[in-house]
Amino acid sequence: MLYPSIDSLLKRVDSKYLLVNIVAKRAKEMEQTEHYQIKETEYKSSKNIGKALEEIKQGLIHVKEEDQL
Repeated sequence: MLYPSIDSLLKRVDSKYLLVNIVAKRAKEMEQTEHYQIKETEYKSSKNIGKALEEIKQGLIHVKEEDQL
């Protein structure tokens, strides 16, 4: 089973399309800057995509209204 679950993520983000876009942007940002919002040892996932999903689950990434347009 994947962590975090899609159901828990969709409680924070309105659509799957928006979720994919946010996660892709955040993962690319992590790769370029090596800046993480959680200690690297506390992530369950080893890849940046999974780490971005975990940050959304924990409420560390917020969606602005203009991002939803």
